[in-house]
Amino acid sequence: MQTTMPIGDFARATHLSIKALRHYHQEGLLEPAEIDPVSGYRRYDVAQIPTAQVIRRFRSLGMPLDDIAVIVRTDDLEARNGLIIRHLRRLESELSRTQDAVASLRHLVERPICDSGIRHVHIASRKVLAITQDVAVADIGAWYQGALGELYATLAAQQADLSGDAAGVYADGLFTEEFGTASVYIPARGPVRATGRTQVVEMPEVDLAVIDYVGPEAGVDRAYGALADYVTRHALAVDGPLHEFYPVNRAHTADPSRWRTQIGWPIFEVSPH
Repeated sequence: MQTTMPIGDFARATHLSIKALRHYHQEGLLEPAEIDPVSGYRRYDVAQIPTAQVIRRFRSLGMPLDDIAVIVRTDDLEARNGLIIRHLRRLESELSRTQDAVASLRHLVERPICDSGIRHVHIASRKVLAITQDVAVADIGAWYQGALGELYATLAAQQADLSGDAAGVYADGLFTEEFGTASVYIPARGPVRATGRTQVVEMPEVDLAVIDYVGPEAGVDRAYGALADYVTRHALAVDGPLHEFYPVNRAHTADPSRWRTQIGWPIFEVSPH
């Protein structure tokens, strides 16, 4: 009984193009059952149809060919399921990023941030518990969350109390060169000791134009844009790192829609010292 079919019929049966089938053959992913030694014409066994259909579905989900090759070749069910689960998690992460981007774009169009809530504040010098490090901008989110968690844990271990909101200071290089110095700190009431990455430092006094932003990190650039527009139009900007204050952060709630960030842009002196 004939069990092989020409590549054209196999393409129709599996919805994989002839070009794709040739590519999968070259990659060793789906080899023909027979190859004519003279013409080089490929024939496929009907038993290969399910494998081709599996390959097509995984490729439609963006799975790398190397991972698909392991899945279709291995008899190790645990290894196969591990690869599938890892790819599904990657898809979920990409979907989450896409949803965040869509939500941020919708807010940008439907709810523009105005400068009516911007205020001028003077921050006095203060001793704080801080973690400072040179960081790539691509890593800043994870670094910030880790540093903040370490600071809270250090404060709790020393049985010290907060005397204000957690905050951060970010050098210009993070924005202009995608790499620069970042500091995350928490002000403490009473004596605290440096331990691990944490250091006790004195933050200098600074005058800031401050805007509030409520929501996940993905949309904070809108507030930055509104604040930059304000200080530029009013000719207030001076050199210095940007500041962020975190009155409501991950330590308070796991719901990003409730996070509240105050962004500070350094400006000319606003009050007598």
